[in-house]
Parts: sequence; C-alpha cells; structure tokens
Amino acid sequence: MSKPPVVSNNLPEALVRNPRISTWLRFEEHHVLLCTGKVELGQGITTALDLIAAEELDVDPGNIRVQTGRTTDGPREFPTVGSMSIEGSGSAIRRVAAEARAVLLSRAAARFGVPASTLTVDNGNVYNPAGNEQVSYFSLAGDDPIDETVTGDVNLKAPASYRHVGSRGVRRDLPAKLDGGRAFIQDMAPADVRHARVIRGKRSTDRLISIDDSRARLVPGIIDVIVDGSFVAVVADDEHAARVAAARVRVTWEPDGTVDTDTISFLRTKVSHTLLVEDGTPTDGEIPPAALPEDGTLTRATYTKPYHLHGAMAPSAAIATWKDDHLMVISHSQGPALLRLAIAEALDLERRQVSVQHAENAGCYGHNGADDAAMDASLIAWHRPGETILLKWEREQEHLHEPFSTAMVVDLAGRMVDGRITHWHADVFSQTHNGRPFQTGDGKTTLLAAQQKSGPLEARKPLPGLAPHGGIHRNADPGYNVGRKRITKNLVDDATLRTSSTRALGAFANVFAIESFMDELAHAAGQDPLAVRLAHHPDPRARAVIEVAVAKLTSYEVNIADNQLAGKGLAYARYKNAKCYAAVGVVVCVNEETLDVTIEHAVISADAGQVIDSDGLTNQLEGGFIQAASWTLIEAVHLDASGSLSTDWDSYPILRFDEIPTVETHLIDQPLAPPLGAGEATAGPTPAAIANAVFNATGIRIRNLPITADALREAALSG
Repeated sequence: MSKPPVVSNNLPEALVRNPRISTWLRFEEHHVLLCTGKVELGQGITTALDLIAAEELDVDPGNIRVQTGRTTDGPREFPTVGSMSIEGSGSAIRRVAAEARAVLLSRAAARFGVPASTLTVDNGNVYNPAGNEQVSYFSLAGDDPIDETVTGDVNLKAPASYRHVGSRGVRRDLPAKLDGGRAFIQDMAPADVRHARVIRGKRSTDRLISIDDSRARLVPGIIDVIVDGSFVAVVADDEHAARVAAARVRVTWEPDGTVDTDTISFLRTKVSHTLLVEDGTPTDGEIPPAALPEDGTLTRATYTKPYHLHGAMAPSAAIATWKDDHLMVISHSQGPALLRLAIAEALDLERRQVSVQHAENAGCYGHNGADDAAMDASLIAWHRPGETILLKWEREQEHLHEPFSTAMVVDLAGRMVDGRITHWHADVFSQTHNGRPFQTGDGKTTLLAAQQKSGPLEARKPLPGLAPHGGIHRNADPGYNVGRKRITKNLVDDATLRTSSTRALGAFANVFAIESFMDELAHAAGQDPLAVRLAHHPDPRARAVIEVAVAKLTSYEVNIADNQLAGKGLAYARYKNAKCYAAVGVVVCVNEETLDVTIEHAVISADAGQVIDSDGLTNQLEGGFIQAASWTLIEAVHLDASGSLSTDWDSYPILRFDEIPTVETHLIDQPLAPPLGAGEATAGPTPAAIANAVFNATGIRIRNLPITADALREAALSG
C-alpha cells in the first residue's frame, strides 16, 4: 500500500484532506473544471471561487466551469456552513491554482527549453517571448490529470496585480433562474422518473396506527403505496397522480406526547447541560456566583426570540435510484458527504454503495428539509429497485417537518462605574442548533424516515457543542472589553420540537441581546450609546465599520407622514468574534395609531477582509439583513399542544417585496488581509438595530421578538 503524500503543515485544512491538484482542477477541452466540496445555495460561492481560480491560473473566469458537492468526484470538504467557504475552500483553491500554474509553466519551459520565469500567460495560453512560441494549458495538461501534491511552497500573486479578484463577478447560476430554465432539482427529472409523495402526521414523531389506501389505489397512474413501519409514501407515473393519491390515503396517527406552549418556561426549566463559556469556548470550569457588586449602575434585562422557520421559497425535494446494489441520490443538502454516510448507515449499506450529488433548490441558509427529503427518496427507491424516484415535499410538510430554528432566552446583567462596564453576566437558554445528519456509528440518527421505517434508528440526543462560538454560545461572548465576564450556555435536549441550524445560529439572539443591552447600559448611566461602544472596543477595524455606519445613518434625511414617529438605531458585531465585521443602522417609522413598525432605510458597513466578489459580498450582507429584518418584525412559529400551527404563508408570513426598505452597503476592502466569512454577519446586528431605533422613536424598549404592534403595546404597558 502506497504512503499518503506529504503535505505542508501550513496548508488549509481542506488541502490537508485533499492534497492532490487533480482532485480540485482538471484541464478539459477548452475549459478548466474546478471542483469543490462546497455547494451553491444562491450565495454566489461558485462565482467567487471561479474568480479566485481564474486569478491564480491566469485564465478568464468565463473559461472555468465549477462543479460542486459530489461525493464521487472532487474534494471531501465539510458542509457549506458557518460562513467558511471563502476562507476554507477559497484559500485551498487559491493555492491549488497557483501550483497548477507552476506545474504547467514548468512543462512549457521544458518544451521551449527556456527558464519558466521568462514565460508569460494570458487566458491559459503560455507564451515564450524569446522564440515567438505559444502553447495552451490544455495541450500541456494532455489527457492525464495533474497528480502533483500541493506543497504550499509556490508564491501566490500579490493583490496589486489582481485583475479578477475584487471585481464584480458574473453570476453563473442566475440566468436559468431568471429565464425559466432548468435551475433547480425539480427541473432535473428524467423521462422515466416516478413521482412520489410522503404522508406524515402533524408531528414527525407521530406513530402509524392504521391505514386505508383503497381510494388511493384507484387513482389512474398510481404505482404503489409503500408502508414501512410508520413511513408511508405513494409512487405514481406523474406528479398529479402522486398528489391526488397521497390526499386519498387515510391514516390514523398516535401523537407522541404534547408540546409545551410556554416556550420561555420550557427553556428555563428543561435544561440538561450548563457550561461556562470562556473566551467564546465552553469549558467544564466552575461557574462563578451570579451576584454583582451593588455600587455603580446595575442593569438587568431578558431578551427572547421565538421558534423560526427557514422560509424556503420552494419545498424540499430529492431524486434517488437504487440499482445494481448502488444508491444514487441528488439532493440540495448543504453537506453531501455527511448525508451520504448517514443514509448508508440508515439503510445498512457500505459507504461505497451510496453516492450523493448536489443540485440547487430555491432553498435556505441552514438545515431545512433537504436531508430528510433525500432520506425519503432513498427509502422509496429502496422499495422500488431500478426506478428513478423524484420526491417532493408539499408546502405544509416543509413548514411542519423541517427542523425549526430554536427559540432562545438570554438573561443579561451588567455594571457600569464612571462610564466603564466592569461586570458582564449572560445566561443563554436554547435547544440545539445542530441537528444535521452524520454517521454516528451507534444506530442513532436525525433523519426522519430512518426513525419511522421498520427497524427504526433511534433519534440522536443532542449534546452541547464545545467548539468556539458554536450554536448556542455563538457570539454570546461580547467583543467589547466589559470587565469581568460570567457567561453560561444552557442546553435543553428535549426534542419534542425538532430544532437545528438556521442562518447565524445563536448569534441572532445573542447579538440582539448584547447590542440592545449596550444601549440600555448607556441610557441607564446617562451615557451616549455610540460613545460607550467605541470606548469599550479596542479593534480599529471594528471602530471603522461602526463610524462609517454612523456617518451614513446620521446624514440620512427622514421624510415621514404626520402620524408617524421616526427613529434611528445602530448595532454592531463581528460574526463569531473572528469573521466579518458588520455594523447595521436603520431608520424606522412607527405609526402612532396602529403601532405598526416599518423600516424606511438601512445602512450596512462591513469589513470582510480581502474582497473577492464585491457584488456577491454586497448581496450576502443585504440578504442577511432582509432575512433578519423579517425574523425581527414578523416571523414566529405559533404552537398549540399538538404542535405547530404555522403551515403556510398565511399562518407564517414573511417580509414581502413592498416591505423591504432601501439599503446602502459600504465595503471596507482590506486587500492584504485574509478574506472573512460574511454570509451571516448582518443577521445578529439587524434585530438590535431595529429595536434600538424603535426605542429612539417611541421610548419603548422591545426585548421580545417579533416587534409587532401587540409587542409594542405589551412593552408599553409593562414599562
């Protein structure tokens, strides 16, 4: 057996795991194939990675084709989560492209008989000025892959010489989405595909008692009604027949317990694990007493967020085929490699018997129904060997059965003396933010169908994450110098309501609490909130984004109707205290009669290090703001004892196009600094900026989301 290649210790983790150039880059006829284990979610990652590779290769971006998320082909990378794709995959691809260029220049130098340093490259063509000769990368690469190992020893280009990085990239994924082309997984159905629907109770844990499928089997085009334990599905020749047949199946379900609708009490009283958080990382250290010194200005407040949905514009879907002892799955999962292992474990297959290929859906940022739909399609395909199954969830199923973004409670206490914060206490209560599927090796799973089939796998019990700035404690540790800190994370492992990751994870609630509390501390001490922020932040990059946002917000002239109150608010955070710096400023209007809150204008100031794709970065920051604004003003899952009542867009409304404010975004480029993840950077500051603006307009402090008219009335009455 050959030894693994030796690689440099200073390489990105993705390259340590995938050290060969050929895993990432191939030179095919007239184009370069760039492979990444990351996936396109509409965030523009393929465009950014294209620009990075084009820069180091000296190839026009239009001559590069990007292939994403295939377990059978390309690098093995971690899921597309945490705003880490540019830092991880991007930095790896930069080095891979630089070393591929060096290998090809070496081959050209040998062909021309000249030093490689004398050659020039333009759009993949290597020129020998001394001999008036040229040769293309494609000729130099030939039919054999470039199997050299990335060493990390090749110099990267200096930012001053960049032609592509930092410019506005051309989005490859948009044309089909805009002209009605085949953009999404639902458009991929081959001619011989079978259409399927699953049937579930109101909650995913409901157990099958009885079933009557006689009327369903009379539907023209019906092929099969599959009953496997508590898993029920219909298969038909066409989609209409599948939908009609599914509606005609009569099932009696046994509910598994009831839901506690007093969410705040539930989170406070059902804590299974409490850990001290030090410098953003959970520890098993002894938790200090919660008492604060009595001198100075003491402030206490509690902030909450409700359960949220991902709000995917299209329900989840998947394609699966079980043929010749191999399962092929097409999914919009954010983690194809982990999903592959989880499905193999659920069906008792070897890893080599399962392949997962990513395809886009009009999906989400976070763990929605994508992985569960893939497991559904796989189990149906298992029952229908040789047939290609296209499985689609209905809107009601997506709303009911996707993992929710967990509700959260954040208790804060602080002490100020002579304008300085001397003590900071935070206790964060939450269910898990990490329910993504992976191979556990102990017969446990988070995939719904794997828990429902005969011979079911047990539901995996969540454990507290211990990584820096993980789910519950993400951004719970403020980035300010706040004296003595006491921060705890409190996990509720009860999974009566299934929860998992949504954009920004715990940072949405934690930054909402921190940045609202900074305003409250300042006002309680008679201080200016901006001055307090700047006085407690030593990082000049943080101060710069705050100052830019303040300047733009201050200069904005507000035009309001006679019955409106206007207010301006600001909030800041550095995502995970290590990624993109972002400040958000908003102008809100509050109707004096109805107390309805609208956002008139927003300002975003951000420092994401070196800018790769300016348009893509702007889109990410603005998209994060708009989604978080919707969470802040409108969104909440409504519950009764039987489960969720939010089954459609009427019972779970989201911010609509005519409610979106004008947004101006200001990027602070740092060409000599590493790129920083930015996709979730504005999610945390947004709710605090809105709440602070509402306070500025009305004098009413909102601590419980969403900020509805009823919430304003309740807060006004409670003082």
